[in-house]
Amino acid sequence: MKNLIMLCLSLFILSTPIKADDKPIEYAKLPKQSQEFISNYFAGKHIALVKMDKEFFDTSYEVIFSDGNKVEFDKKGLWKDVDCTYTELPAGLVPAQIKAYVDKNHPNFKIDKIEKESRGRISVELSNDLELLFDSNFNLIDIDN
Repeated sequence: MKNLIMLCLSLFILSTPIKADDKPIEYAKLPKQSQEFISNYFAGKHIALVKMDKEFFDTSYEVIFSDGNKVEFDKKGLWKDVDCTYTELPAGLVPAQIKAYVDKNHPNFKIDKIEKESRGRISVELSNDLELLFDSNFNLIDIDN
């Protein structure tokens, strides 16, 4: 009976969602690499909000600019996702091979968003909402509307 109670209690605890602690922080509390990234690619842009999202096993950071653009960083301060829907992505952020592919095959559209995915993959979203997925060698592997 004791084992059954422990089993039920364990299942209840494991099935209960773990609340993420999403809270505003000061810019100075961002990891150093995140601050350097912002200095390099978003110099002079006004920051509206900096948030730390502390989850059970992970921490991430999000910087939201007053123009609506966003950058998400992992716990080490490395960028994971850059969303510049309202402006152009900063020059030099998109790998040259991906930029060349987009310039050649989708010349009338700009890259709005770039995201690092698992296994070295990179996903970019174009201004026409087309999403392109590249492998770690920058070969196109998927197109999603």
